[in-house]
Amino acid sequence: MKSTAIPFLDLVAVNADLQVDLELAWKAIIGHGKFVGGPEVERFERQFAEFCGARCCIGVANGTDAIELALTALGIGRGDEVIVPTNTFVATAEAICATGARPRFVDVLPDTLLLDPAAAADAVNRRTAAVIGVHLFGQMVDVPAVSAVAERYKLAFIEDAAQAHGARHSGRRAGSIGHVAAFSFYPGKNLGALGDGGAVMTDDVQLADRVRRLANHGRAEGDRHRHELLGRNSRLDSIQAAALALKLPRLDAENSRRRELMDRYRAWLPPSFEPVRTDPAAEHVHHLAVVRTAVREQARTALTAAGVGWGVHYPVPCHRQPAFAEYGGRLPVAEQAAEQILSLPMSPTLRDTDIARVCETLRGARP
Repeated sequence: MKSTAIPFLDLVAVNADLQVDLELAWKAIIGHGKFVGGPEVERFERQFAEFCGARCCIGVANGTDAIELALTALGIGRGDEVIVPTNTFVATAEAICATGARPRFVDVLPDTLLLDPAAAADAVNRRTAAVIGVHLFGQMVDVPAVSAVAERYKLAFIEDAAQAHGARHSGRRAGSIGHVAAFSFYPGKNLGALGDGGAVMTDDVQLADRVRRLANHGRAEGDRHRHELLGRNSRLDSIQAAALALKLPRLDAENSRRRELMDRYRAWLPPSFEPVRTDPAAEHVHHLAVVRTAVREQARTALTAAGVGWGVHYPVPCHRQPAFAEYGGRLPVAEQAAEQILSLPMSPTLRDTDIARVCETLRGARP
């Protein structure tokens, strides 16, 4: 009998037991008619800020906008450089370029594949305005070390927390440490909406006000017909905020389940598959289950044949992407990792038996 497929991520299963509550939320929104900027948005912003341990949260249209708006609100733009790890989704670099600033790609640490603080320090020059710490795969960067670089050179420290909802480092949550943080609520995230969505997080009330006005066509507070800033349209809508508010109380428990599943992977994976390391000071939320292997092609073939989903995050470092060719160079740690990394199924809906089957399938992957 053919085995049931194990998808890389089953969003139907993730949202299944919220269907009734989601339908009630939708009916409430239809009833009051405030589809953009309704009470659901304000309520979620307040709840998510409290969850992260930050003072202000501004809901925006998506995670890419969140980074761009954070940079713009900080006054970063043409003539500036922003340090960013090359091992990240291209959205981080896209957002920098959208402001007119230049990304300065740096290498990552070989064990966690996160921003190398020493490489960031070496990349600072007179044009450097900020450093973006990308909390990748569900793990935060080495916060004390990156913060020290930012403080030493008087740089803005921006957290790209798109893959780290609920993660901690040194006891503090993602979104509560940098000058400003950016989140994505893309459906596949640990805290995912039913479409696109994002948020900017900060303790700086004036910065938060500027982000909110920039995201709402640059409008003045209290006068929707006066536009004081050159803004844009980037707002979280009411149904996404309602869905996120329903999911937020479950986030810690679901992240805990992800850690349990990753422990199963560590115990059952064959020796040729090495999970990316977790920093002892970090509380990883395993947005992705990333391993390194010398037999990636054989593994992908075996998984596909067995009906098991997989991904690669990311096969081409940003500095090697054609869109960023002018900012290229040689960053050997990320380049080598890009040829070895493989993302295995990870979701709080998975069973231990699913993990066992994935690992058993990988035992057949040989050179």
